[in-house]
Amino acid sequence: MSTLAEFQKDLGYVFRDESLLALALTHPSVAHEANDSMPHNQRIEFLGDSVLGLVITRELYEKFPDYGEGPLTQARAQLVNRQTLAAQARRLDIGRHLMLSRGEDGHGGRERASALADAFEAVVGAIFLDGGFDAARAFVLRCFQEAFGELSSIPSLDNPKGELQELLQAASPEAPRYELRSVSGPDHDRRFECAVFHAGVELGRGTGQSKKRAESAAAQAALVELRKKSVLPERPPESPPLPPQDGAAASPANQR
Repeated sequence: MSTLAEFQKDLGYVFRDESLLALALTHPSVAHEANDSMPHNQRIEFLGDSVLGLVITRELYEKFPDYGEGPLTQARAQLVNRQTLAAQARRLDIGRHLMLSRGEDGHGGRERASALADAFEAVVGAIFLDGGFDAARAFVLRCFQEAFGELSSIPSLDNPKGELQELLQAASPEAPRYELRSVSGPDHDRRFECAVFHAGVELGRGTGQSKKRAESAAAQAALVELRKKSVLPERPPESPPLPPQDGAAASPANQR
């Protein structure tokens, strides 16, 4: 069985045209290194980004009729961003199947969040071209249902650190503790990674362009995990609209 055939088992989708999947997994560095016009996944990633956004938007629109445009837009941005898409790609082991230039591979391209997020969107685009919208929608919702518990509650974006602290201190006087784990990227595009701990246990990790945003992302990740384990009660539909948090973007594309 070919490597791509095995990978399709992990995806839960079998391509009629396997070349679309190969294209989705071809990083632009391959064409750049070859110095030619070899096709790569940027165009199909562009398509997949729109399909993914539509699937999540429709799901949020139908599941949360009591929420307005603002909270729904912010919830979509929380679900569809570079961090969450890279996490989906890692879960599917997309990095192992990426076709990279020798230089990109040698510099950790298989673990680079941007490359993984783009590849995940490209796979969505490939499934859309191969099987249509229903097939792409089924794939996206299957991925996000495993991560977010069937989207039964809208993501909390207003104050995840405060919400997490309130939840944890209801059972223990100990406050959550945040640790800066890494700082990467050039000076003009720094990426901070933080982890949140409680009672010596790591609850979640997050990244952002500032330490504050990384801590908020870590708190949000912890809340998602607690909600998946049914520790955290769902947010009631009558909750007031959620204000923007620390420059939250208005569209999925702006979050990557």
